[in-house]
Amino acid sequence: MNRRMIALLGGVAAMAGTVAFAGTAEAASTPCSAEAKACVQRSSNTAWLTDGAGNVTYGGVPITVGLPKYPTPLGKFHVQYKDIDHYSKQFNGPMPYSVFFTTTGVAFHQGSLKVKSHGCVHLSHDAAVTFYNSLHPGDVVEVVS
Repeated sequence: MNRRMIALLGGVAAMAGTVAFAGTAEAASTPCSAEAKACVQRSSNTAWLTDGAGNVTYGGVPITVGLPKYPTPLGKFHVQYKDIDHYSKQFNGPMPYSVFFTTTGVAFHQGSLKVKSHGCVHLSHDAAVTFYNSLHPGDVVEVVS
């Protein structure tokens, strides 16, 4: 009987340790620097929004990025401007909830998550609305491989 009690108490202690560990797990992070308000990881087709101090506020969400012929550029950028109802004359198509972050026309916008772009970052409708409402001119956007 004493061995059963010890085994039971050992099991309870192990469960308590597991619960304590789960409660102290680190917050989700991104592969980008802490200053990035938006982070894109091309290899995982994932994007996040952060508070600009490294804490995730939204995501990771699924995305699609540029075709090999039109890759989404890697690097650190700044939001240039936003256009809620943009239409691309160059590619003859709508780009709702556009947040442009390069000087060459690359943007986050609502688009197909099954079709790669001409360099832009496609988001679902809900994610595009959230990115549009959360990002502002001057905010840092990082795109990593």
